[in-house]
Amino acid sequence: MPSPVVVLLSFVTALIISTIIIYLIARMFGEKEGITTALLAALIGAIIYTVAYALLPDLRLIAAVLGGIVWLIALQKLYSIGWFKALIIAVVIWIVTSIVGLFLPVL
Repeated sequence: MPSPVVVLLSFVTALIISTIIIYLIARMFGEKEGITTALLAALIGAIIYTVAYALLPDLRLIAAVLGGIVWLIALQKLYSIGWFKALIIAVVIWIVTSIVGLFLPVL
């Protein structure tokens, strides 16, 4: 089991990378909000998925779907955008994050 320091550093690193990805993709889709909004979106996403997986540990697919829906609502509110645009942005974020994750070491 990794030490708390390693877990904290991993979380902060993932949060920074997620923030940058969210910021760049939101800008790519014409959103004008700054890096703070992207940081909030990344932090809220981490909290939402952590809670979803904690509440539904044996139903990971359902937890992911419910977490995704709640995160879409968060994106929609943070960026003042519609459902469809939030969905498209979220899918692109997921794709880019997945690709970046292939090149980064994991614990």
